[in-house]
Amino acid sequence: MKTLRIYSITLGIAAILFAGCSGNLLDLTPEMQNVLNNYYKDAEQLRKGVNSAYGILQAEGVYELANLVLGELPSDNTWDEVPSNDNGNYGQLDLFSMTSANTIIDKTWSHHYKGIQQCNVVLNRVDGIADMAETEKTNIKGEMRFLRGLMYFNLVRIFGDVQLVIKETTNPNDFFGQVRTPKEEVYKQIVQDLTEAYTMLPDSPAEKGRVAKGAAAALLGKVYLTLEDYDNSLKYLQEVEKFGYTLLDEPADIFDVNNKGNKEVIFDVQFESGVNGNSEGSRAFQKFSPSGTVSGALGHNLPTKEVYGLFADNDKRKSAYFIVTKNGVIGTGKLKQTSATVADGGSNIIVLRYADVLLMLAECYAEKNNMPKSNEYLNFIKKRAGIDEVSLGDAALIKEEIALERRKELVNEGHRWFDLVRTGKAVEVMNAYFARTPGYNGITISELNYVQPIPQGQIDTDSATKQNEGYN
Repeated sequence: MKTLRIYSITLGIAAILFAGCSGNLLDLTPEMQNVLNNYYKDAEQLRKGVNSAYGILQAEGVYELANLVLGELPSDNTWDEVPSNDNGNYGQLDLFSMTSANTIIDKTWSHHYKGIQQCNVVLNRVDGIADMAETEKTNIKGEMRFLRGLMYFNLVRIFGDVQLVIKETTNPNDFFGQVRTPKEEVYKQIVQDLTEAYTMLPDSPAEKGRVAKGAAAALLGKVYLTLEDYDNSLKYLQEVEKFGYTLLDEPADIFDVNNKGNKEVIFDVQFESGVNGNSEGSRAFQKFSPSGTVSGALGHNLPTKEVYGLFADNDKRKSAYFIVTKNGVIGTGKLKQTSATVADGGSNIIVLRYADVLLMLAECYAEKNNMPKSNEYLNFIKKRAGIDEVSLGDAALIKEEIALERRKELVNEGHRWFDLVRTGKAVEVMNAYFARTPGYNGITISELNYVQPIPQGQIDTDSATKQNEGYN
């Protein structure tokens, strides 16, 4: 995917935006807005702006690293082998010792807002492009609304209340003093963006890495499930079934780098080794490999022995989703080494896949007390894994079984912590895990830990941004 480097300022943060494949660079001076105003004048330029919005998904604070660890490392699914590596930033997530100076959350905040700004820029400019067909304009609007909704969904789950900015920032001073928007209002905007995206997007993506209706429906289903609106969640998750996605027969094939964009993938973030001076690869494989296994491996976000032990020996996912070193340390099998340059990984990061949708459907049906349908969708996952199917009649029992299968099926994909939080199980599950697991002596959490601290840099930039309770 060709992208463009663009510089932007949002919420008082001035920084570089969007690593890109084209090699082009817009070097914005203090006359930044004049340059932007003179740039997005034709279809070719606007398409580069669209690619830039996709390009920010590759950033460290979005899907290269941050979203994978923020959704797993605080949970019972993964742990940090050497907490002191990378100045302890990953170890803080594992040990619940997060500070507002943590670089992971700082980049998560800034990179997501840069992506939101780029979506706002494109949405503000697209109608003024004379040499572009109306159908393409409509599709682009849908793509930008999807990406903006996705990035705000990430932010609100990580930080809680966040500043809601849905217009292009032409003067950053306009946003000084803006307090954090209550998360309920942010969710309303997310739902509005994704609902509009669903009506605007094509049935099939224009090319790999682009979004289509199925992605908007799947994400809307996940958002509504988070909001405990099971009727609307079912409505949109059922829509996903119309677009031809399917479970692959073999779990190992999902993450095969020679099988990217397969029929199970609804939306993923593109990475490629050996492109544009090794600038389009990901460091995830290197960062998340057990120490000593490859050059520069740092042992972050490794699967726990507990989650590995949940898989029966006949479960096809056990060999597909994990690797085990000669020293018995477990690593993820979902990321692959694709180059002799280990930090230039070519594994795409899957944001939405059909197995997730099926498990969400099972959960919705359980919440609606439709046990036959809940069992049916749950058993699609079990059957593919080669393990015994179930026929459960009790809603509580089947929801436990669904949670277990979500933990197993989606391990290392950035879902477990958010599942625990949205179901209200995080305190109970994690405190019990700490009590029985060596290395966590004395650690307990409360509901204050459901969100991360606001980065200190943002608070220092604008004192109207208040810190989350429980953090300094």
